[in-house]
Amino acid sequence: MEKKYEFLEHTADAKFRAYGKNLQEAFANAAIAMTNIMFDTEKIKPLLNRAVDIKGDDLKSLLVNFLSEFVYLLDAEGFILGRIASLTINKTSQGYRLAAIAKGDKYSDKYETMGDVKAVTYAEMEIREEDKGKCWVQVVVDI
Repeated sequence: MEKKYEFLEHTADAKFRAYGKNLQEAFANAAIAMTNIMFDTEKIKPLLNRAVDIKGDDLKSLLVNFLSEFVYLLDAEGFILGRIASLTINKTSQGYRLAAIAKGDKYSDKYETMGDVKAVTYAEMEIREEDKGKCWVQVVVDI
């Protein structure tokens, strides 16, 4: 199985690179990588669905807004992401739009917390689309 993401060295925050066979899969794997800083996503039961509709002026702002939505959903609703069921990215006249269905569960003491993501940053962010459609995104989050 191809790796979905890896954590990279960073002095103060958490840095990861997420991979995909296309941009959509790389974005989805980035959301899982970020959640894995806080929880073991393999253990999150997919009991709840959340529709996510995000806009961004460019792909970097779209990625920041998308990942920030999961930080918000955890803080505001206690929603822990387990997996991304579907995700589409479309170019619009204003930039980009992302629509996704996220599956997860409500936070409870049955889920061990391993850390906390405070914010998604633009620091060292990269989005690369390579030959044959393969893609990777690199993200640094404040922890």
